[in-house]
Order: sequence, then structure tokens, then C-alpha cells
Amino acid sequence: MPKQSDSQGRRWYVIHTYSGYEENVAENLKQRIESMDMEEKIFNIMIPTEKKIKIKNGKRKVITEKIFPGYVFVEMIVSDDSWYVVRNTPSVTGFIGTGTIPTPVSPKEIAELQKRMGIDEPKYTIDVAVDAPVKIVDGPFKNFEGKIASVDDERGKVKVLVSMFGRETPIELDYLQVQKI
Repeated sequence: MPKQSDSQGRRWYVIHTYSGYEENVAENLKQRIESMDMEEKIFNIMIPTEKKIKIKNGKRKVITEKIFPGYVFVEMIVSDDSWYVVRNTPSVTGFIGTGTIPTPVSPKEIAELQKRMGIDEPKYTIDVAVDAPVKIVDGPFKNFEGKIASVDDERGKVKVLVSMFGRETPIELDYLQVQKI
């Protein structure tokens, strides 16, 4: 008697992996699908990532970050043999679900995730307003406090008025270099 039922049809499932091994799992799984002729049951493998803006040494960098570290999404029809192929891939610790039965991810959630992944350029979300008090958290003026003089949404920059030598001095900074107080 089969343990898995393929009545769900083609759906997305989440497999848990050792963190940092997501790419290895995806690569190993692709090879196993080919070598074990599972193309009719296992279709797509996805590691959800998104682009983020980070500041390192005063320089802006766009990095790709995993949305769910330690998890890989697989589109497949669950049957005993397809479940076995995925479950026994090196570095896979199991499916997300109850007991041995994987729980499918809703198509709506997958669509939202793919939309989130499809955004090429990270957006600036500047949540400070003019005259808001801020603390500088990066760069040569680190730990100085001041207030926002202007906000440039297009470039992701803010102008901060900092009190130096008894007078207000405007400093242009990346919005990631300040935080609200």
C-alpha cells in the first residue's frame, strides 16, 4: 500500500535542508531527477532570494539574500518514488508537513513569493521626515546626532544637520547610515 498519495497533483512543497546547503541540495536534486528519470514527477526547484541594499565601509552594495535560509521549494507530484528521491537527497532533512506527509504551499503564497523574487532593484524605503531627530550609525560621523534637513527619495540620500563647533553643518548621507531616535 502506498504511503504517499498523488491525489494532490502538481504542487509546491517545502523541504528543509542544512542552512547554507540550499544550492548543493538544488544541484544534487537536479542530478537525481535526471539519473532516476523523475522529470514527469518533479518539475521545478526554487531557492527564494531577494536583493537588499547594505552599506559596508561607507559603500552601498546590492546583495542577494535568501528569504528562507535552510529551505528549498520543490514543485512536484508526491508519490512514493518521487518522495523517496527528494527525501534521500544529501543534506535534505525532510519535508515540511505533518508526519511523513508533505503539506503543499498554496498557489497564492507561491505567486507572492515569485513576485517578491522578481523585483530587480531594491526599493528605497526612507521612513524619516524633515526635522526628525536621527543618529548617524555609519561613516566618519558615526554616533553624531542631528536632524533631517531634506530627503532625496530618488537617490536614497538624506541631508542631516549636525551641530559642529557651535553651528549647524549639513551632511549628505545614505539613508542606511542614519536611524531614528
